[in-house]
This record gives sequence, C-alpha cells and structure tokens, in this order.
Amino acid sequence: MILTPWLAPIVWEGTFNSDILKEDYQQKNYRIGLTVSAIGKYIKLLKKFLESAERYFMKEGMVNYYVFTDSPDEVKALNLEISRTLRIITVPEYSNWEQAVLGRMEVLKNQTELLFQKEVDYLVSLDTDVVMLNTIGVEILGDLVSVIHPGFYHSQRKNLPYERRPASRAFIPEDEGDFYYQANFFLGTVQRIYHLTKTCYEGIQIDKANGIQARVFEESHFNKYLVYNKPTKVLSPEYIWSNSLGSPKDIKIKRVNHGDKHF
Repeated sequence: MILTPWLAPIVWEGTFNSDILKEDYQQKNYRIGLTVSAIGKYIKLLKKFLESAERYFMKEGMVNYYVFTDSPDEVKALNLEISRTLRIITVPEYSNWEQAVLGRMEVLKNQTELLFQKEVDYLVSLDTDVVMLNTIGVEILGDLVSVIHPGFYHSQRKNLPYERRPASRAFIPEDEGDFYYQANFFLGTVQRIYHLTKTCYEGIQIDKANGIQARVFEESHFNKYLVYNKPTKVLSPEYIWSNSLGSPKDIKIKRVNHGDKHF
C-alpha cells in the first residue's frame, strides 16, 4: 500500500523524489527538534544513537537534539562529538521502565508548552535503542506522522494488539482501527504533537486513577489517538525495522535497526 484509506501517503523507498522535497524544505527553512529519552542504563546507548543521527538524519536540515534524562551528569560525561545544538532536559527518576515509558508523554507535553514551541517547527520522537543505517530525510515531514509497527504490518485487524477493554481510556472497539503504530517513532508540527501527547497523558492519568494499565502502556493510548485523529502521513516499517525480523522481500531498505540493547 502507498496510500491509506483516508488518502494519506505511506512512505516507502521509491515513492518520493528527494531532490524536489529538499528544495521545498530549504526554501521554507524549517527547524526540527529530535527528542530522545536516555533514562537509567539507556544512557549507554545514547552516543551510538546520536552518532548515527549525525550521519543520517536530516543531513541538510537545521536540527536541534533534545535529550531527556534522569542523570544529566552522565550524559555530559559521554563527551559527545556532534555538530548540532544539544539540550539536556532533566526528568524525574522513575521507579521502573514501565513508568518511564508512560512518563514520556507527560515530558513531551510539558516541554512543548515550555520550550519546543519557541525553538522548532517540527518535533520528532525516537527511542534511544535505534541506530540509523540509511538516510532519513525530509520525506518524513508532515503535520502528524506515525510509523507502522514492523511486527504487525501484515496482520489482520483482529490480531492487532489494541486495548480492547472498555474500562480503559485506550479502548478501541473490535470493528475499528487501521494500522498498528509503534510509539517509539512519531513526529509532526509542534501544535499537533502537543495535542497528541496531552491527550495520551490525560488518558494514562485517568487509567491510573482507575487502577488500569493499558495493554501496551503508552503505545495503546497512542494508537487510540490515531484511530480518531488520522495521521497525515504514514511511514512504512522501513523506518523502524529490527534486524531480528530478517529481510523480507517487501523491505527494500532498512533505514534503522531498532531494539538492539547492548549495554
């Protein structure tokens, strides 16, 4: 598929002209913020992540890096050699990995109000355990952009891991849902990302007050949001691939390797 049922483009290798897109991008002089969480032991993955971003992410663009961390001194001690502006944003120490994942929506929401709306036009959120392998350029930009989960892009709706319990704010009825999106790579305009993260954060808080945790943590709330707020562009699984999934014929290029956690 190269178009969604609501006629949003699905970006695969060969479906876009990089030269035309770069020309338009350079004329409009967009500013892009790339956010990444480096919490606890994940700080050890940050250097490799940023080195790959320096090489492959928006090479011609004006990009700021924003690192969310509970240990800013450890990040500074990495002596990162990067050419772009980097801001370290201190976040609370979370009791476990699940709370850190759920807290990401709150951090993004808060920082959008405080900082991002003043400094950038687009926000990109990526996980630290991503290493970029090929160019990720201006073809990804859009008002609200999500990436199809590589583990479910051939699955039928009934087999997608949506939250199906009506008691949860992440609930999606059995007859609804388009794709299953991975919450570790999404982007959009600052205004659209603020609305997404605010909505997900509020849903997480209501579930927490009711003693509920959605099936796939914040990703369940993220998918609920996108059922009723359709992405304006969708990225193919090329953009969040994992080498553990092999090399199927329909994946022409692997733009990242996600999920290798060698601490």
